[in-house]
Parts: sequence; structure tokens; C-alpha cells
Amino acid sequence: MNGFLNINKPAGMSSAAVVGTLKRLTGEKRIGHAGTLDPEAAGVLPIMLGRATRLFDYLVEKEKQYETVCAFGAATDTQDATGQIIETGENYPSRELILEKLPALTGDIIQRPSMYSAIKVGGKPLYQLARQGETIEVPERVVHVERIEYLGEAADHGASLRVTCGKGTYIRSICDDLGKLCGCPAHMRSLVRTKSGFFSLTEALSLEEARALSGEGKLGEKLIPLDTPIQHMRRVEAPEWMAKWVAAGAKLPLDKLRGDDLEEGDITRVYLQGQFWGIGQRREEDLIWRAQIPPEGNTV
Repeated sequence: MNGFLNINKPAGMSSAAVVGTLKRLTGEKRIGHAGTLDPEAAGVLPIMLGRATRLFDYLVEKEKQYETVCAFGAATDTQDATGQIIETGENYPSRELILEKLPALTGDIIQRPSMYSAIKVGGKPLYQLARQGETIEVPERVVHVERIEYLGEAADHGASLRVTCGKGTYIRSICDDLGKLCGCPAHMRSLVRTKSGFFSLTEALSLEEARALSGEGKLGEKLIPLDTPIQHMRRVEAPEWMAKWVAAGAKLPLDKLRGDDLEEGDITRVYLQGQFWGIGQRREEDLIWRAQIPPEGNTV
């Protein structure tokens, strides 16, 4: 199986466990996910199967969107609802105050990921180390938050927010920071990823649906083609007479290719006779291969 599955990860399940489930359902050994979701979060988890795993680097940079409930009145050691309460307060912010403070959390901002995040150290997620009683100083990082929309009030002094951001952004940290800015302790009550680049929640399969389709032998029909999630990238087409060059993974002269104009270092999709063959990069006057992914039935 070569392609992508758009899976709606349930809350309470790790991203690795979802991959394990799909590995058993598909029998595909080359499988992984693009963009980890913490266990308590739900939503879009792109699954790469077979040759799609070679495209990981071209997926994880894409914009992501989340919907969360920021709960005011208590901060926790994990910055979410699973942790121990470390501070309380009843100075609940008004809608106007929340709207006033949100811009300070957009743009390029500095975050220090929680010890209870899914970042791996020594091959283990930090949340596993934290539950074993280990503490590691996690370095600060710069992340980009494109915008935060206030969606309305939620129960028990909550605020529903929609966050559009780049990779590596921790929504729990945004909730914690928003509480500090508003003068009232806060934590992330819930989190759903509604979009990850091309993949959206409205088209995602639940694991129950994936199991049912697998049982009917129809899960493969839900595979998303290799080049579909990377349509945002530039495209060039090699002429038919260059077929042997393409198949051999040779350099391709730029002046013989059709399609988008490329600057030095630009990354592009490469096609031959309308079929996707992989990812190339301009180096001087040639196109060199970054990831060659021959179509079914072709070998390099």
C-alpha cells in the first residue's frame, strides 16, 4: 500500500498506537505518522504508508489548525486537564480582556514545551519520562502562531479558541500563557486538531471505520495518492525522451523540463508522462533528486 490515510485519532490514544493499529490492519511494514498528537488530544493524524514515508519532510512544515477550550480558574503541572492543580484563582477574565490579550500570543513567539509533551529525548516521549519521575530541562523554541480566533464561552469558565499555527506549537502552553496574561490561572481542557496541511477533520476516518473497511477489504480504496497532499509544491515535467534518465535517477537539465520556473535551491515535484516520480531540487542548471519515488510497476 502506497499513499496516505487521513485518520481521526481518538483522545487517550498515542499517535504510535494508532500507527500500530493501522500496521496490523494494512500489513504494511513501512508506515508512520506526519505530526505527532499528544495522547490526550484528538483529531487529524496523517498516516504515511509504503513509499509515502519518503515524503515526510514535505508534509510536517505545513500549517495546522486546532480547536481548544482554555479553562480559567486553575493551572496544572501538565498545562492540561490530566495534571495536578498547582495554582487556583477566581479572577475570571471577560471576553473583552481575552480578546485584548490574544494578539500577544500570535506571530513568532517563544515557548518552552511541557515535560508532558510528546517531544522525544533518547527515543522516549517526554511524557513517559515525566511519569517515571524524571525531569529534563526542555529548551525554549520559537514557534509561529498565525492567528487565534475566539469562538465563544465554554462551560465552567472556559473559552473556546481556534488556533492556526506552524509545526512545533504547543496549544497547552498558549492556554497557560493566556491565563497568565489575563491574571487568572488556566489550562487546556480539550484539544482537537482540525487541519494538518492538506488533511482536514471533515474527511478523516475514525479507527472504527478503518477497521470496518479493512474487514471488507476496502481500506485501500481510501488511500490518498502520493502527490495529492503536496500540491502546494512547484511542478516540472520531464519529456518522454528523458525516461531513461529519470528512471536512472540522473541529473535532469532544467532547460529541457516544462513547468514552473525554479530558482537556485527550489524544491519541486517531478513528473514523467503525467506520472509522479518524486521530489527534485534545482542545483545550478540541473535538477537533482531529493526523493525518487517511481510509480507502481517501475524500478530505478
